[in-house]
Amino acid sequence: MDLTQFMLDVFGPYGEPGVVLMVFLAFFLDATLIPFLPEIFIILGFSYNPEPSFAIILILVCIVAEWLGNCLLYYVVKHIHVPRKIKSVVNKYIGILLLSDERMLLVNRIAPMIPYSGAFIALVDNWTLPRSLFYIAVGCILKYGLILSMSTVFYAYFSSSMASMMMVAFVIIILVLSFVLSYVRKRRTFSDVKENEE
Repeated sequence: MDLTQFMLDVFGPYGEPGVVLMVFLAFFLDATLIPFLPEIFIILGFSYNPEPSFAIILILVCIVAEWLGNCLLYYVVKHIHVPRKIKSVVNKYIGILLLSDERMLLVNRIAPMIPYSGAFIALVDNWTLPRSLFYIAVGCILKYGLILSMSTVFYAYFSSSMASMMMVAFVIIILVLSFVLSYVRKRRTFSDVKENEE
């Protein structure tokens, strides 16, 4: 069964609270366990009530879910024994990225290069949790604000079904561009590292 349809079947009958819970769970699971394509779920949630006020609620929900997911991973990693070698590898990896401080979490919204960011926040020597959460929130506002702003435009000028299809296409384009940018950036980063080693 299609996961998105399953989520809608489970949470949709409960109205806006159910839709909000669905979006929350999608973002929380994406931040903690598995890539969950939260972009799809936020536009599904918005299609339930395509009003600017509901868009603001959904963005706030995604920020809270991301904060909780990242804090959970941060707490777990801080309270288990992580071998020094792993910590060293994580710090070296962050050191070769475009930015080596918490602003990389903002770049991560465009070109995903840091999976399970809560664990990275705990392991990178010069990163702090409050500053990291700030950039996570800014990233959510910018990325999902853009997605939902485009949704509002589509719903204003097209029928509901056409607007939904255009939004899915828009999100797919964003995801493809993100993965391409991530791939290109990783190739450049690691080729720069090899050149420096030589």
